[in-house]
Parts: sequence; structure tokens; C-alpha cells
Amino acid sequence: MTDDLLISQILSGDQKSFRVVIDRFGRLVNHIVFRLIPNGADREDLVQEIFVRVYENLGSFRQESRLSTWIARIAYNTCHNHLQKCKVALFEDMSDGATLDDVALDCIAPDLDTSDRDMSRKLNEEIDKLPLRYGLILTMYHFCDLSYDEIGAMLKLPGGTVKSHLFRARKMLKDRLAVGYKNEMESAWATGT
Repeated sequence: MTDDLLISQILSGDQKSFRVVIDRFGRLVNHIVFRLIPNGADREDLVQEIFVRVYENLGSFRQESRLSTWIARIAYNTCHNHLQKCKVALFEDMSDGATLDDVALDCIAPDLDTSDRDMSRKLNEEIDKLPLRYGLILTMYHFCDLSYDEIGAMLKLPGGTVKSHLFRARKMLKDRLAVGYKNEMESAWATGT
């Protein structure tokens, strides 16, 4: 079902169609919330609040962007407002984001074997250690398939800046993973395993 048809059905009173929106964009919203909100107790409430806002404002969606971009913007703004209310510094003052240990398995397909799960968990841990903005951009680009311009619209940044941040995030992640791999190999060598 296309986004246009889905929106039309919801606006004509078919509330069950909104479940499709939640299913289709739940992962996107969760990625944003879990990258930005360090307090686990607030996360679930914010996800619900975001979808309530999406439902209430769907009639004002002008289709100038993809529905996913519009929903991502609502999610980002809701999280940003929450952080402002809590007087939590955003981005630069938070060098380490919240961990994704409790949601890492949501991002891992159940049919992956143990080594793939371990690798995915390690990747999530290292993304969590990136500066918050870099981790968010990396997640939105690679896990949510948003374009530079869509991420830029969400964060109110030019697409070129998003591209630059993504490049830096990838380099930092690659360096972190290389150091971790080197340390694991040295440890294995030392213990003879």
C-alpha cells in the first residue's frame, strides 16, 4: 500500500490503517528515540507520544517530502523538546549516547547465527560510543535508508553537511572497530585461544 493511499484511508476515518503506519515506521522512530534519549524509562512514552502526534497531524502532511522523513522530523523534534525540558545537553555535550543493549536484538534478524549476532551487538556498542550526532546520522542513513537530504531535513542541516558527518562517522567507527579487533587478536594470542 502506498503512503498516499494509507494517508487517505486514515484521514477518511479508517483507524486500523494507522497500525500500518506504526508497523512501517516503528523501527525508524525507535532508532531516533534510542539514539537521542538516554533515559530508558522515557523512551517508550516518547515513542507513543510521537505516534500520537503523527496521527493528530496527519491532515497537515503536505507530501512535500516522504512520509518517513516527516515522521522522522516529528520524532526528532519530540525528542529534542523532551531533552530541552529535562535540561539535558544535546549533541556536543553528550559524547556517548545511550546504549542500545536492550534494543540491539530488535535490529538483528532472528535467523542470524551467534557470530553474526555478536558482530551486530559489537557494531551497535561502537555506534553508541560515537558522538551523538554522528551515531544518529549513521543509523538514519544505513539502518533506516534515509537520504542525505532527508536526514538534513530532519536535523535542519544541509545535505552536504550530513554527507560530511556521515564520512567522519564511518571513519571513526572503522577506527574503533579496527582497534577492538586488534585488541581481541592480541588477547587471543596471549591466552592461546
